[in-house]
Amino acid sequence: MVRTTSVPSAAKAGSASHDLLSTATQAAALSIQERDRPGSDVPCSAQQALLELAEVVRGTVGGDATSALRSAVWTPIARPLLDVLRRQILLAAAAAADAESFAESHGLLMAVERVQDALHSDALYCVTQHLTGTEALELLVEVAHDMRSPLGSILFLVDRVRSGQSGSLSEPAARQLGLAYSAAFGLSALASDLMELSRGSGRLMGPSPEEFVISDVFRRVSDMVRPVAEEKGLQLVVDVPTREMRRGYPAALQRVLLNLSTNACKFTSRGEVAIRARLAPGEQMRFEVCDTGRGVPPEVAARMYETFRPRTGSGASSGAYAFSSAGLGLAICRKLVAAMGGTLEMETTPNVGTCFHFCIPLPRG
Repeated sequence: MVRTTSVPSAAKAGSASHDLLSTATQAAALSIQERDRPGSDVPCSAQQALLELAEVVRGTVGGDATSALRSAVWTPIARPLLDVLRRQILLAAAAAADAESFAESHGLLMAVERVQDALHSDALYCVTQHLTGTEALELLVEVAHDMRSPLGSILFLVDRVRSGQSGSLSEPAARQLGLAYSAAFGLSALASDLMELSRGSGRLMGPSPEEFVISDVFRRVSDMVRPVAEEKGLQLVVDVPTREMRRGYPAALQRVLLNLSTNACKFTSRGEVAIRARLAPGEQMRFEVCDTGRGVPPEVAARMYETFRPRTGSGASSGAYAFSSAGLGLAICRKLVAAMGGTLEMETTPNVGTCFHFCIPLPRG
């Protein structure tokens, strides 16, 4: 909760503007306290930011405004706090109901306007406003789109070199190119996840089902995952029971399997990562991505499908088991599996391994 405190005096004790500003600042702190949500960590930072903002306003009244504004440290919540402070200055002047207070409030309001102008001209504040404002998602998607274009070129060029079109490669060079390809693909997948998030992250990749061969999807996934597995000394097992034609969404299936298998490689230090497909009752197929890693602790498993989960607890600070705080990959995988008609599930045992699996309908083509 916000604790109201008096603003440290930087003006003369008898200054009416100081008294009016102090009253307005304390009233603003009370208004923030009334809107506080239990358990939120915002109020403490809001209180400190409010006190600092009041000092900047005070330094701008009849003094060296340039010095006061240049020394200010703006926060993303400065603008709404300034609006609250402006309102409380008006209310304090109205409550005083004398000519001197109204005159002093005019000087304070002019100072508030100058501070607001300085906010708009501060580069760091403008950046944080764009990242926290109503257009933040559009900006994020635009950045992701700009990232994906050059990454696509990198993937194309590396793939050409790996395939031998520019001459033969030594085994170490081929492995290093494979790692470069995997890293670029990971960044490209993250950019795609961000763009998918803006669309609701539950839409399938393709307007309608199409015919495809499951083993072709597995081959593409293994080609991208194998360099990562080899670099860590892991065995990559790929098990597909059939090459028959099926009808579904191969791009979405590939995206899910690739995300799960790269996560498996990330959290496995020895043993194997296995990608398997099994025939299931009816015209369904069961897919599994299993590893021999350390397993997923219950506190991590409870939140691993959340998008933009906070990094709190020992996992964030001590290097313990923790998925990315963005949480995009697994969250989108779960939604894509659901869109394909299945449910993404997980079984894990500490120090034994983890297995993600799902069944989806794939009629024969």
